[in-house]
Amino acid sequence: MSGAGRSAVSGAAVVEPRHAASVILVRDGVNTLEVFMVKRHQSARFVGGAHVFPGGRVDPEDAEAEDLCHGLDDEEASRRLHLARGGLAYYVAAIRECFEEAGVLLAYGPGGRPLDAGGGDRRDAGELDELRRALNAREIGFLELARTQGFRLATDRMHYWAHWITPEASPIRFDTRFFLATVPRDQSAAHDDGELAGSEWVEPGAALAKAERGEWTMILPTLRNLATLLAFRSTSEADAAGGRRRQIATLEPRILRRPEGIQAVLPGDDGWEEAAPEKPEKR
Repeated sequence: MSGAGRSAVSGAAVVEPRHAASVILVRDGVNTLEVFMVKRHQSARFVGGAHVFPGGRVDPEDAEAEDLCHGLDDEEASRRLHLARGGLAYYVAAIRECFEEAGVLLAYGPGGRPLDAGGGDRRDAGELDELRRALNAREIGFLELARTQGFRLATDRMHYWAHWITPEASPIRFDTRFFLATVPRDQSAAHDDGELAGSEWVEPGAALAKAERGEWTMILPTLRNLATLLAFRSTSEADAAGGRRRQIATLEPRILRRPEGIQAVLPGDDGWEEAAPEKPEKR
């Protein structure tokens, strides 16, 4: 990469992060809200074996869906994400990835009711499963699917929640916008066996406990996003908080290597200055 710097940790050229989007999907549980998490295959190139939220990279096609989005245009989406333009593509990517990986399509049917299991546009499960299968098999594109079915993407139900960038020392990097979306209590979800090894609805506190005990592997953005959910007992509380969020800080951890192990650190953490990357080389 011309003009690229080199990581102070690995000595390798710093990789430009890919744009990505992820959905923190929540529903009401018995005691508190639940979040849908998926487990990546151990062989995955990026965070193999980790429990994460559904998500993936932003595709060029995601920027061509403004006519399909309900209640949000690119100007307003970009303002919320503090971008000059192109913000709506992140919302579309998050909805697409949620359908591909979790089987939940955040959209409205032709009659204007939500496509969900809670009294909205109740599509036959087999019909949505077939659409998802065709999408994941690349037999149809996401925007073509939405247009032929008369769906409108529920971008108005997506709350911008967090912004994380993978550390410079990583060989694979993502610039990821996280969104929160609430669904009815009886909303079902299931992982795609192609890219994922498992999934489940889980209370945020229980998920964090599994990570603490070493039962689940999680990266820092997942842990921190789960921690933000501990403040809410219901989806109505989380949804209201999402509507109030305005200033979203961009968080880019640094990788700190010490004899006791490797850890990701943020500003204010012990070792932040020690993990400072080298300045870019001048050419």
